[in-house]
Amino acid sequence: MQILDGKISSQAIKNQLKEKVTQLSAARKKIPHLAAILVGSNGASETYVAAKVKACEEVGFISTLVRLETTISEKELITEIEKLNSNQAIDGILVQLPLPKHISETAIINAISPAKDVDGFHPINVGNLVQGNSSFVSATPFGIILLLQHYKIETKGMHAVVIGRSNIVGRPMSILLSENKNPGNCTVTLCHSQTKNMKAICQQADLIIAALGKPKFVTADMVKEGAIVIDVGITRLEDATKKTGYKLVGDVDFDNVAPKTSWITPVPGGVGPMTIAALLQNTFHSCSQKN
Repeated sequence: MQILDGKISSQAIKNQLKEKVTQLSAARKKIPHLAAILVGSNGASETYVAAKVKACEEVGFISTLVRLETTISEKELITEIEKLNSNQAIDGILVQLPLPKHISETAIINAISPAKDVDGFHPINVGNLVQGNSSFVSATPFGIILLLQHYKIETKGMHAVVIGRSNIVGRPMSILLSENKNPGNCTVTLCHSQTKNMKAICQQADLIIAALGKPKFVTADMVKEGAIVIDVGITRLEDATKKTGYKLVGDVDFDNVAPKTSWITPVPGGVGPMTIAALLQNTFHSCSQKN
């Protein structure tokens, strides 16, 4: 069993980006600029946005954080997005999810310019992904691809099982793994809450991507010897032995599953850092198109 360490691989990507930004600066070209919108003061969202802003600073990107009150209307939020869309200095825009219940996430995602949609959620970018055209790919699936690339894992011919069919992870992940690339060229099975015989399907998998948000859902009896397991889930569970009062666990029962695997991601420290690295990559690409 070997660890797919997202901290190490994301740092390698950030080091590369930092060097490229230094070159841009020396050539007096545009420096990538990411704008993040945070609505309200959700604790987890605050943490995620802070990590993204810190990552921008680390590689030399410019970042702008737009803080808005929870009571903002959907129309007002769209107006803020339109300001960023029209601002030529901004290369990438992300709106931290989830949003307050009175605001439609679909309407907000659709309001972001596809050319600045570095989260890869806009229907135009998703459509381009489906058709195999150049597009911004959703940051978490893209991050997983970058992780596999970093560790030089050949996926051609593998049976990949993706658990979870969200538009953010599961569906785009299944498309990426089926593409005629490496990583890719997999035979992909997409499982979800209505899948029958999920255990039997997972037992056939060479590669499992668990992205359903249920702690320790994937157990040792679902995984064959030598499989690769990538855990996208992260959930806080109460733990009185921790200073924080909680511990972070993934969708995989790591302690029992890990010994059976050839490669596995930890939680935390696996997919999470790669999601941010992929976001930075998308932002750099957006800026490069202007340069």
